[in-house]
Amino acid sequence: MFPASRYSIQAQRCIRALKTVQAEHAPSQHYTWGRNCSSAVMPRITSHYTIFPRDKDPRWEGVEMERFADEADVVIVGGGPAGLSAAIRLKQLAKEQEKELRVCLVEKASQIGAHTLSGACLEPSALNELFPDWKERGAPLNTPVTEDLFSILTEKYRIPVPMLPGLPMNNHGNYIVRLGHFVHWLGEQAEELGVEIYPGYAAAEVLFHEDGSVKGIATNDVGIAKDGSPKLWVIDEKKWRPGRVEHSVGWPLNRNTYGGSFLYHLNEGEPLVALGFVVGLDYTNPYLSPFREFQRWKHHPFVAKTLEGGDRIAYGARALNEGGYQCLPKVTFPGGMLIGCSPGFMNVPKIKGTHTAMKSGMLAAEAIFPKVTAEDPASETAGLHIPEYEDNLKKSWIWKELYAVRNIRPSFHNYFGLYGGMIYTGVFYWILRGKEPWTLKHAGLDSAQLKPAKECTPIEYPKPDGKLSFDLLSSVALSGTNHEGDQPPHLTLKDDSIPVANNLAIYDGPEQRFCPAGVYEYVPLETGEGMRLQINAQNCVHCKTCDIKDPSQNINWVVPEGSGGPAYNGL
Repeated sequence: MFPASRYSIQAQRCIRALKTVQAEHAPSQHYTWGRNCSSAVMPRITSHYTIFPRDKDPRWEGVEMERFADEADVVIVGGGPAGLSAAIRLKQLAKEQEKELRVCLVEKASQIGAHTLSGACLEPSALNELFPDWKERGAPLNTPVTEDLFSILTEKYRIPVPMLPGLPMNNHGNYIVRLGHFVHWLGEQAEELGVEIYPGYAAAEVLFHEDGSVKGIATNDVGIAKDGSPKLWVIDEKKWRPGRVEHSVGWPLNRNTYGGSFLYHLNEGEPLVALGFVVGLDYTNPYLSPFREFQRWKHHPFVAKTLEGGDRIAYGARALNEGGYQCLPKVTFPGGMLIGCSPGFMNVPKIKGTHTAMKSGMLAAEAIFPKVTAEDPASETAGLHIPEYEDNLKKSWIWKELYAVRNIRPSFHNYFGLYGGMIYTGVFYWILRGKEPWTLKHAGLDSAQLKPAKECTPIEYPKPDGKLSFDLLSSVALSGTNHEGDQPPHLTLKDDSIPVANNLAIYDGPEQRFCPAGVYEYVPLETGEGMRLQINAQNCVHCKTCDIKDPSQNINWVVPEGSGGPAYNGL
């Protein structure tokens, strides 16, 4: 989110930067890599301008590129719950105080909600503040929670866990929603208030003033040649329990791998359930596949009885930012601020972040408004710095909520794993409400947790049966994912030789397993000597797991051309 400059109520901000050019295909480039006294010719994988700058590419010499610029008072990047709540709150304040305020929002999806994915059980606290009359406005909250089940699964059995009042997973008063539909509704409310929404524009670059403060953003280039885990099911109506919320931990994961499942019964006029499986990316076994663990989980007798006879109708995947209180970054800087899930406002034990994301956007709007509408706002930099936002965060219920649950996730890092964490939660959260006088630390970067393949046991996953479990590519097809084929792959590598030399050699190529969309695969070189990494960028569902889990930290996810990616319908 970027507030205006102190020099003008019209912020110096590029909202659309389109470069329409044509380029020849790049000549093939190769790397030579030696292993076990042999060498292999490695074809170039990455052609993106962030790795190979155009000012050093002779093919771009003399090419004129047209750039369109626009200005606004506030520019918001991302049309999710936080961005839309911030935009709405800004326009509400402008209306209340009869001020003129231009608010623009850019979203990389082709339409608002198309990249939104969550098996959402929504806590309505922030929505009640933003729109007290949301029911009259027709908000798509159709399924109040009526039943809460929590289970520990063994391979064949279920151990029920009582859901006591006050525990993080208690969902009394919440609503099961299709978050994409809810976000689309928020977009409609924003447009009614006068927010300018630009779907299909991916923010690719931050623009700076000469003093280093943020000036705005540039959207990504188009016309550049190529070379340059939730699901929805329709189930048997006899098994449908609208309002039921089910969560589980345990099988198929071992006690030292953090994760669990959700299964929500929606009331959308047909017997729909949203189900998903969460795996902590600090797992250590490079042979683990989160997607295939999800497939195994669906065969548990307690889960299968709900799904049998039904049909899957949608698929998607995303990474969750679970750092919580200990990992919150500085959220303000000259010219902008961080809101939503990106800074880490998700309540991990609840598996809920929509309410905190929305509230963060509202707090940001309330901090921005008096500064951006002042005739002479006090700021030492050209881009307004608004530290009041962070101050307001620390006084809000977001901070109290995250502080109370701060030790639950890191408490799972013990010899007993899951069971030790559950005991800790029962004692120190349910009884003391997180008031213990210490704060536990996380284990470190997720990318640093994998053990070498030779130290781990390969996992033998059963073949999908086509009824409850499915192969990866047929699942990706249900996400509606599509990208313009003739553009540089947006999955970039800092060094094209590292995947084979390091990831494959040491970790047996974990990217081919942790990616939930089949983007990465190792295939034989055309010479028949050795392997190479193939990136199927068109399959990418924008989960960004690769950027996080890659043990070499060699993968850098950048935005593709606007409107590319999944086309979720109310996931």
